[in-house]
Amino acid sequence: MDHNIFHILVTLVIHLQDQLLVCGQECRLIGKFDLHGFVESKNHELIIGGLFPFHFRTIYNNDTESEESRSLKCEGFNFRALRWTRAMMFAIDEINKRMDILPRITLGYQIFDTCFTISKSVEATLTFLTGQNETHPNFRCSAGAPLAAVIGAGGSALSIATARILGLYYFPQVGYASSCSVLSDNFQFPSFLRTIPSDSMQSNAFASLVSHFGWPWVGTIAADDDYGKYGIKVFKEEVERRGVCIAYSETLPRIYNKVEIERIVSKIVSSTANVVIIFSSDIDLSPLMEAIAETNITGKTFLSSEAWTTSALIAKPKYFSFLGGTIGFAIRKAEIPGFQKFLLDIHPEHGTDDLVYEFWEEAFNCTWPTQRGAFYTNMSIEATVAGRQRNISPTLCTGKEKFSDILNTYTDVSELRITYSVYKAIYTIANALHQLDICVPGIGPFPGGSCANLLEFEPWQLMYYLRRADFTVFTNEKITFRDTADVAGYYDVLNWQWHDNDTISFVKVGEYSSVVDGSKYELRIDNNSIFWNTQNGQKLNAITYRLIGLCVRYGMIELDTIKLFFVRKYLTHCTDSFSDARECITCLSDYWSNTHKNECVLKEVEFLATDEALGITLIFLAVFGASLVIAFAILYIMYRETALVKANCRSLSFLIQVSLVCTFMTSIFFVGKPQNWSCMARQITLALGFSLCLSCILGKTIVLMLAKRAAKSKLAEKSSPINFKPLYQKIVAATGLTIQVGICTVYLILTPPFVYKNMESQNIKIILECNEGSIEFLCSMFGFDVFLAILCFLTAFVARKLPDNFNEAKFITFGMLVFFIVWISFVPAYLSTRGKFKVAVEIFAILASSFGLLGCIYVPKGYIILIKPERNTEEIVGGKAATNDKSAPATSASITSEVNSTTISTIALDD
Repeated sequence: MDHNIFHILVTLVIHLQDQLLVCGQECRLIGKFDLHGFVESKNHELIIGGLFPFHFRTIYNNDTESEESRSLKCEGFNFRALRWTRAMMFAIDEINKRMDILPRITLGYQIFDTCFTISKSVEATLTFLTGQNETHPNFRCSAGAPLAAVIGAGGSALSIATARILGLYYFPQVGYASSCSVLSDNFQFPSFLRTIPSDSMQSNAFASLVSHFGWPWVGTIAADDDYGKYGIKVFKEEVERRGVCIAYSETLPRIYNKVEIERIVSKIVSSTANVVIIFSSDIDLSPLMEAIAETNITGKTFLSSEAWTTSALIAKPKYFSFLGGTIGFAIRKAEIPGFQKFLLDIHPEHGTDDLVYEFWEEAFNCTWPTQRGAFYTNMSIEATVAGRQRNISPTLCTGKEKFSDILNTYTDVSELRITYSVYKAIYTIANALHQLDICVPGIGPFPGGSCANLLEFEPWQLMYYLRRADFTVFTNEKITFRDTADVAGYYDVLNWQWHDNDTISFVKVGEYSSVVDGSKYELRIDNNSIFWNTQNGQKLNAITYRLIGLCVRYGMIELDTIKLFFVRKYLTHCTDSFSDARECITCLSDYWSNTHKNECVLKEVEFLATDEALGITLIFLAVFGASLVIAFAILYIMYRETALVKANCRSLSFLIQVSLVCTFMTSIFFVGKPQNWSCMARQITLALGFSLCLSCILGKTIVLMLAKRAAKSKLAEKSSPINFKPLYQKIVAATGLTIQVGICTVYLILTPPFVYKNMESQNIKIILECNEGSIEFLCSMFGFDVFLAILCFLTAFVARKLPDNFNEAKFITFGMLVFFIVWISFVPAYLSTRGKFKVAVEIFAILASSFGLLGCIYVPKGYIILIKPERNTEEIVGGKAATNDKSAPATSASITSEVNSTTISTIALDD
């Protein structure tokens, strides 16, 4: 059923409220719900609501259009759900007697039957919101104690439906048995929490279990609801990633369909997959188990989800012939002190609850001879009473029946798992209410440091404390949600074994729990204690699994002549992927099927190698560029006392040359087989090289910009000279480099780059590349370089018309334009390439930008030093005289003379 229907339903009811108000604000009912359960709300200050599936299903009403619509009746009493309900009552009673939790008030309860259907769950939810059995979801007409929160509603599909409605009002809901992973979405279900782990963890636990036993060929069965669909979906994704083949994937019909059930049974029997994973509730699974019991199926191992692992509805002795040896996951269990005595303290004559009468009749197979028992003289008929279908027994109930005379799920306290989850749900709400109650005004969490009133709080205020619940129950288990909807996950691994007293026992053979602060989970199994329901009592040892295991483990199939027929029949292909077919097998992630599709071969590993033409060419260009820079450095050293070299901080020029050598040589780190150290070195050295280069250039251009501003001033000759000392230029360069060093250090400590096998881009190749770790840090690192480049360009652009005979700002401006053009062109080229060519594009951008800076900044100076040495004098470089090779125009000479003093004082000729 589409969950959007519930949004539409609630919206429709809200918009129709005006139609319900007639005759001066008097409400007219358009129908009443027929709900049954347990209520104890008198003489209590707060109420906790509960939703439990006391019945398995509803009875179809064949209403006609001429009759008034009626609420659905229920049938099939669920003893297990009654035990869960009694756990809620027990926990509330225990809290009311304690003085350390809510000492000033007592809690009551209001519990309704969901009949394990969405419609009845929605009815009960609307009743909680209105306070009475009327459909006005925008009003609360009850004058009794306020409802604090709701626990429930059992199965995941039910909780999803109710959570969508309660979430509209941000009304707190704590689930005790709803494990579907979609309920973890705080956006869709803002007011839902749960004391049971999410199925995303259970699905991964199933995948770990399959991998542990080396089963590469399995079948899956899921209930037709969110619990089954999401659970199997996550499981499939995980096991297929591990190289496991799904032989078949079936869905149980939501409404009983004999033909569909028989088809699923036939698929299980005929399939060569001897491991079956079932993600379903016990109620949805029961029809399939009944059908399998009529066959002579053997040799199958079933893996059970927590919803039916310990269910008495499925764990019946008559099913052991095929379900024996089942391995399943179960949530944490506990022995609740005093709970068994509380369970036995139940009797129809102790209260007025219809469900207790029904429980008594179902448990002891008798009929109460009272009006409440609806005694009928004709004992063979079926009567509908108390909103449920009732089977009349000819035996009368006396009230003296004893629980010791029967073996009942209700009284079985050996596997209190969901029961314990209900217990924790109540304590979660109680602790949140207690924290709300002890809030100190002035330092409260709400606006102005205010607190909420315990008896008049809003739902969102209680949700604040529920999200931050942090307490420990009597088992020393810590309950905390960490601002999420889920508690920390833990599962027992149980194995179905036969007990001496002709019953099925659930033997713990392992566990699945966290090993690193809840972020990593580990499966621990005691293989020797597992019972296998096979002919030889050993783990599945069929030739199918041995042969498939060869293909999966070694990436190929090497078989002798005896096994050839088997391979041709079942393992024809060893391919990279598979469909829902028997003749299918998967290779390991590093392998690929050969041309003939009969064996797995290693995939080609691709990276930019040092011995191929492209790699050699790029290395040559990098070495050539670095050699040119070194040549210019030697030239500068030889002519270090000349005016052109000394102009505008000589030491900065040498630092720029060092940085360019660094950027050129960094590109070599990109060539060759990636290693963790090279992945870290390539980006860090590149970022630091460009930062040093651009910071030094910025130190130069700031001086040139100040000189330009001084030249433009009309009072330039009279004003005091601008004294921007060489030390200040070095401070600018050091500051830029220091900031980049800090960014790079944090990057390497928190999320350093590492080698990554890219198998997604191409199926037949493994692209060995570097994963940059954190894109945010990478963008911050190179974003700072871009920021420096922009500052260099702006300051150089302002000073580009400085009236000197050699204006370095003009050349720096061109150099920065080349820098920007290269890297702007790099982005689309980089995103459109794959594999080693992607690395080549990045190297080309590094070399092009480095050559651009080298050519624009140092080539003009080299030209003057070597070709035009007559222009390399202080008078010409400083602008005191015209150039020697040609006459300067009069206007130029006058301008030069006008700003001569400012220019000379601004541009340092030595450092």
